[in-house]
Amino acid sequence: MSVNESAASAQGPEGHSVPELPTNRLSYRLDLTILLFGRAVSWLWLATMAVVLTNVVNRFILGRGSIAVEELSWHLFGATMILTLAYAVVSDDHVRVDVIREKFSLHTQAWIELAGIVLLALPILYLMTEALFEYGYRAFARGERSQAPSGLPYRFIIKTLIPIGLTLVAVALFSRALRCATLLFGFPRPLRQTTPRH
Repeated sequence: MSVNESAASAQGPEGHSVPELPTNRLSYRLDLTILLFGRAVSWLWLATMAVVLTNVVNRFILGRGSIAVEELSWHLFGATMILTLAYAVVSDDHVRVDVIREKFSLHTQAWIELAGIVLLALPILYLMTEALFEYGYRAFARGERSQAPSGLPYRFIIKTLIPIGLTLVAVALFSRALRCATLLFGFPRPLRQTTPRH
């Protein structure tokens, strides 16, 4: 399903189609990249389930738990979660206060989203990623590993994935802000006009 098809198929609370933000050329490409990456990464959930099941069988059936396997399940879960957050933003599957939001017109929603993204979300994400990249680099420079003797090495990998995932969220939110700007100001120019379908 393309970005435009995904946007056009949004359903309201009563099953009616709801108007969506228009897409522009840049936001279309950014959204498509995030969606493709998110779908690829989502296969890690299968690996996560396999590792968790292995850990359960080892510990509770065979009676021989493994700290490395347990830590691997945490790392895979964390990595998959953080790397698919941007997908949730683009596909609009994240939690919203819909009881309030659905009462506003599309223009009012766009103004609120644009202000929230530009004034709150992007500055906070910038500060977080800047600090977290340094956090990951320090783990790499120190050769940080699990505190458990039989735990996993290379702790910097999971620590670096956190700011990478947040950077992807920032890209997804930037794309959303561009779509709000297209609706409100006509710039960037819309790729195609989206009209509400009843």
